[in-house]
Amino acid sequence: MEIRNIAIIAHVDHGKTTLTDAIMRQTGAFAEGESMDTNALERERGITIYSKNTATFYKDTKINIVDTPGHADFGSEVERVLRSIDSVLLIVDAQEGPMPQTRFVLKKSLELGLKPIVVVNKIDKPAADPANTVDQVFDLFFELGANDEQLDFTVVYAIGREGVAKRHLEDESKDLSPLLDVILEKVPAAKSDVSKPLRAQPFNLAYDNFLGRMAIVRVYDGVMRVGDTIIAKSEDGVAHTGRITKIYTFKGMSRVDADKAEAGDIAMIAGLPDIFIGETLCAEASTEPLPAIKVDEPTIVLHFLVNSSPFAGREGKFVTGRQIRDPLERELEVNVGLHVDFSEGDRFRVSGRGELHISILLENMRREGYELAVSQPQVIMKENNGVKEEPFEEITIDIPSEFQGPVMEKLGARGAILKDLKPHENSVRLIFEGPTRGLFGYRSQFVIDTKGEGIIATRVVGFRPFAGEIKKRQTGSMLSMVAGKAAGYALWNLQERGVLYIGPGTEVYEGMVIGNTAKGEEMVVNPVKGKQLTNVRASGTDEAINLVPPYTLSIERGLEVMSDDEYLEVTPQSVRLRKQGLSEIERSRMRRSGGN
Repeated sequence: MEIRNIAIIAHVDHGKTTLTDAIMRQTGAFAEGESMDTNALERERGITIYSKNTATFYKDTKINIVDTPGHADFGSEVERVLRSIDSVLLIVDAQEGPMPQTRFVLKKSLELGLKPIVVVNKIDKPAADPANTVDQVFDLFFELGANDEQLDFTVVYAIGREGVAKRHLEDESKDLSPLLDVILEKVPAAKSDVSKPLRAQPFNLAYDNFLGRMAIVRVYDGVMRVGDTIIAKSEDGVAHTGRITKIYTFKGMSRVDADKAEAGDIAMIAGLPDIFIGETLCAEASTEPLPAIKVDEPTIVLHFLVNSSPFAGREGKFVTGRQIRDPLERELEVNVGLHVDFSEGDRFRVSGRGELHISILLENMRREGYELAVSQPQVIMKENNGVKEEPFEEITIDIPSEFQGPVMEKLGARGAILKDLKPHENSVRLIFEGPTRGLFGYRSQFVIDTKGEGIIATRVVGFRPFAGEIKKRQTGSMLSMVAGKAAGYALWNLQERGVLYIGPGTEVYEGMVIGNTAKGEEMVVNPVKGKQLTNVRASGTDEAINLVPPYTLSIERGLEVMSDDEYLEVTPQSVRLRKQGLSEIERSRMRRSGGN
C-alpha cells in the first residue's frame, strides 16, 4: 500500500483543525463529534497547542496527517513536524490572506525543499477575496526565495466547516474529494525501501502509565520490528540502546497494535526510556545518522519559584521546590522550545518562545494541582561581536481605519517602526517591526484602543541591536495595606482611581496588588474598610453602590500587566498579583538596595 505523509500548516484560526476533522469524517476515520483538538485547553481556547498525527485511507492509499499549531509561540512544534513529512497543505484564510505565522511556517517548509499545496479556505466569508489571496500567497512564495518548482503550486478552494473543496471556484462540489485527489496526485509517495538498514527519527514524544516514555517516529529506511534491539544516536555522537516492546500505527486518532513499521510510515514505539526528539534510531552502529532537528531559540525568560505569599499552600497539592521541578523536567522531554536552568536551587530559570508558550505551561501545572509564583517575563539579551542584541518581532495589525491613530501612537512609543500600510475599504493593515519587550502588556491596551475590533498577530524575526529604553507602563499598582475580605463600599470608592482586579468578598493580604492606578503612581489602599454606620439617617448617605465588574486576572493578563518588582501567584483556583516585598518596610529596603 502506498503512503502519503503530509502536515497541515497555517496561521492561527485559518481553519487547519476544522479541515482535518472534515477530511477524517469523510474518509470514515472519525465518528461525528470527534476532533483533533483533544486537549481540554485546546477545546476551551479554540486553538491547537500540540501537534498531533492521525491517519486515514483513501483509494487504497494511507494518508498520514500531522495537524500543527498556528500560534508563533508554538513554532517549535511545527519545525520538528516538517522534517517528518513529504509535503504540506498551506491553509490561508480567503479574507485575511497570508498572516505572520503563514510566513513563518511557509519559510520553514520551503527551506526543507517541500512543495506546498495551497488551500484557500473560508471562501464563503462575506469579505472573502480568493483571487487576491492567491496573488498574495504567490508574492509571499517569491519573497521567501521559493524555487521555480515550488512557485508552481497547486491551489484548492475550500470551506472547511462545510467539508467542501474544489479545484476551480466555478466548480460544483459536495465534499472534499477534489482535495484528497490533489493529495494523491501531487504529494510524492513515501520512499519505502525496506532492503536498506533501519533509519528512523522521533519527532514527537508521548507518555503511557504502563509503557513509559514513547516516541512517534518517521521510518526512513528498513523495517522496525517488536523485539528488535535499537541504537539511538544523538547529534553529539552519544548512543544508547533499547529493545522495542511495542509498535503502534495510526488509524484516525486510535493507535493500532502492529508487529512492525516499514520505511515510509509513521509509528509510535515503546521500549527506549531515554529516547529524545531528533535522535537517529538504527540497528547497526555504523549507520550514518540523520540530520538533527533544530528549532529556533527562546526569546523570553522568567523565574518559577516556591509561592511564599500569606495564602501559600491553601489550594495547591504540590507546593515545594522539589515538586515544582518534576513537571518542568517532564515538559522538557516533549517541549523542545523550552529551556530550564535548575542550578539556582528552588528558583528555576525558564526560557520560552513567548508569553502564551509560558502561560500554557503554567495553566497545565495549576490544573494538575501545582502552586507557584513567577517573576515578570524579560527578553533574552545576547552579545554579538560586542553589540548588545534583543529579539524583534513583526507585528501585523488589521483594524478599522478610525483606530489607526491611537495604535500607531502607542506602538511608536514602544519602539515599533511602521514598515507597511495597506488600506482595504473601511479597514487598514499595518505592519510594524519592534522589540519584543515593547509588546509586553500591549495586547490588553490594543483591545481597549480598538474597542475589541482589531486583530493583532506577531512573529519573531530574529535578534537586532538593542533599541534603547522603552517607557511603556503608564499605570501604577494599587496595593492592599491590610489583610481581610474586600468590602463593596471600599471598592466603590477605589474604582474611580483605576481598574480593579478583585470584587467584593475577595480575600486579600498586605502587599497584594488589587488593581492598577490610572495616573501611574503606586497607591497603598484599604480595600476592607466598610461604611461607617450610625443610627441617624440622612439624605446623601444612602446612595446606591454601583461597582464596575473587575478586570479578572488570568495567567496571560497577569504576565502582561505585572511590573518587575512583582510576582504572579498561580494556584489551582486563583491567580493573584503581589509585590515581592509585602510590607512597606520590605519594599523600602528593596528600593534602597536597588534589587528585586
